[in-house]
Amino acid sequence: MVVVDASAFAAVVFSEAHGERVLEQLKHADGVTAPAILPFELANTARTKIRQRPSEASTLKRNLADALDRGVVLRRVDFVAVVELALETSLSAYDASYLWLARNLGVPLITLDRKLAAHAEKR
Repeated sequence: MVVVDASAFAAVVFSEAHGERVLEQLKHADGVTAPAILPFELANTARTKIRQRPSEASTLKRNLADALDRGVVLRRVDFVAVVELALETSLSAYDASYLWLARNLGVPLITLDRKLAAHAEKR
């Protein structure tokens, strides 16, 4: 089992740089999970991309819909603990939710965010 954050999952979903590397990491996982915020973050990424490239809107929307059907297990987080972790690490509450979940489950966190990755490695 691994926790995947929005930066890493979006790289796969929207064929971004490093998407293949993330996909390789996900292939070796027994399961993939994320905080319940993941679909909102992916939807926001799709929105941004559609505004930048309106001619690709239908493809980007299809990619988003496909991503939401990939079987990522969405989990609730302890919001008070997430806020405490965000304050401790100077991460956003969004990023801290991925870190909190990975630490709480005792599993690796797959992310393309360097600051988040550095905190994940500290365990």
